[in-house]
Amino acid sequence: MKTSLKSSILLLAMLAVPMAARAQNKIGVINLNQAIGSTAEGKKAIADLEAKFVPRKQELQRLQQEIQSIQDQLSKQAATLSDDEQRRLSRELEDKQRILKRSADDAQSDYNAETEDTVSRIGKKMVRVIDDYAQQNGFVLVIDDAQVPIYYASKDIEISAEIVKRYDAANPLPAAGETPKPAAVSHP
Repeated sequence: MKTSLKSSILLLAMLAVPMAARAQNKIGVINLNQAIGSTAEGKKAIADLEAKFVPRKQELQRLQQEIQSIQDQLSKQAATLSDDEQRRLSRELEDKQRILKRSADDAQSDYNAETEDTVSRIGKKMVRVIDDYAQQNGFVLVIDDAQVPIYYASKDIEISAEIVKRYDAANPLPAAGETPKPAAVSHP
């Protein structure tokens, strides 16, 4: 499905190039995910997300240290531990390894979901900025180079920096301690 979509987009792009050249219109290239991460809002969202997951990361590290401690105890004291104590430590080790795996999977899943939500939220606003920019500057096509393979693109058609600048201007971050104002919604 993705390959078919990429092929269709690439075909449309190749067909648009001759039309664009005849009409003196432009084609733009952007890496949307990179542009999202380069905005002030994107940078803040990434930092906030990282900070939010610090306690979970610390808990995973603590569990890993406990596992390592039990493994060390089992290997260093194997000759002196009773069979019952070895079985108890082995069960405890397995339980902690299972908890670590489950906790790590849950944390990764939660992190991925929150990242996707953030990218989607910022991306929707970014697309409106791209649409306005493209219309104001005579672009007939804007392609995300992360989605469609681009083997060559002149730096003249790369619009990421301008889009990030316009996005930041349209979506300023509130100063520390200031309450955020709702973003203006424009409908096409």
